Amino acid sequence: MPTPPRPSPAAKKPAAKKSSSKKTSSKKPVIFGAVVVLAAGLLGFVSYRATAPDGSASGTPAAVTATEEDPDVYRELAGLARRDAGDKQAQGRTDAPVVLIEYADFQCGYCGKFARDTEPELIKRYVDDGTLRIEWRNFPIFGDASEAAARASWAAGRQGRFWAFHRAAYAEDAKEKGFGKGRLRALARQAGVKDLDRFTRDAGSAAATEAVGVDRQEAYRIGATSTPSFLVNGRPLAGAQPTAVFTQAIEAAAAEEANVGNAGDPAK
Repeated sequence: MPTPPRPSPAAKKPAAKKSSSKKTSSKKPVIFGAVVVLAAGLLGFVSYRATAPDGSASGTPAAVTATEEDPDVYRELAGLARRDAGDKQAQGRTDAPVVLIEYADFQCGYCGKFARDTEPELIKRYVDDGTLRIEWRNFPIFGDASEAAARASWAAGRQGRFWAFHRAAYAEDAKEKGFGKGRLRALARQAGVKDLDRFTRDAGSAAATEAVGVDRQEAYRIGATSTPSFLVNGRPLAGAQPTAVFTQAIEAAAAEEANVGNAGDPAK
């Protein structure tokens, strides 16, 4: 199974930021598969099973499930939801009971699979009825082209076209055409970005680099090492799971928020 490039020390260990509002209240170990990570520090840490970046690996990546429940850690991770009405990289009501956060790379084959095969169904079933909010985080881990695509997606969002750019960049075989400057401009045009010169300036700006860096550092701080990685109200999933895995997680989270029924019941 292909392994993403190891992050540089600076990227892997971003500068810690103090916060007076959030502290991890549990130091119990959380076990995901065979990986044990100590839940400590500002945000808590979660480990994900790696998934192939290009879809070439056989089989479907397995879900990451906790063998030892730790509600304190889940609450810390759920707190990463920004719920910002002005967030161009989010869709759904800011007060939705369930928030799915996706950490993804535009060169990731499994991310594209999720975007094409699963996300549209989740939007139709849960975003449209107000149950779910989806928040994207740029997590470029496959080199310069991934970084450029991430900045370009942010720039498209500046003109309200992030999700259209997202669809274009994750279209079947899109990544095989690369993410050079000309190609990114073509994707922006396809996405309906009106001011392409502004798009180019924004994509190359320090603000774009900073915004992408914030998302990536968040992913590293919670222990994400592969794409796509997800949090559903703070509970982690890794890989392009079958749609049923996501519907079950979303419905369980919604039931838990409503405090009715058994949150572990399978999705209907």
